[in-house]
Amino acid sequence: MSPRGSDVRERMLDSTTTLIRQRGASATSLDDILAHSGAPRGSLYYYFPGGRTQLIEETVERAGASIEQLIASAGDHSPIETDDETPQLTEAAARAFTSWRSALAALLRRHGASPAEARRLANLVIAAVEGAVALSRAEQSPQPLDDAARALRPLLQRTTAPHSKKP
Repeated sequence: MSPRGSDVRERMLDSTTTLIRQRGASATSLDDILAHSGAPRGSLYYYFPGGRTQLIEETVERAGASIEQLIASAGDHSPIETDDETPQLTEAAARAFTSWRSALAALLRRHGASPAEARRLANLVIAAVEGAVALSRAEQSPQPLDDAARALRPLLQRTTAPHSKKP
């Protein structure tokens, strides 16, 4: 029995989402999407007559709607994403962010920030940079990264400058 057409279309969108998350849009080819989704080549232009551009555009719109829904229902659930089927992936991401935060907080403490202040600033810097990276990729511009750096610099300088002048 062949899969329903809507299933093929959804698989293609799901695969595109996965591959864009892993590689970025520019490094995601149609061949990659077809191989990942298992969809027949003819399905591509049948479901997405605009080709790769339409497929990626719909994927981005679908992801945006998903995030919007997540934000709208944020009060109903925990803001921490979990994956009950593969918790080790969530744990791996948590370990990576923890190591970044620990290294940055240690650096800030060496420059005089209190432990609590260093933790808060490390979280802020990582969140701002990760968000700026996502915006920069979406807008194809370094401006969000520049803006984040410009906004964070005075805060970090105020936190560390008085302590770095110690004899």
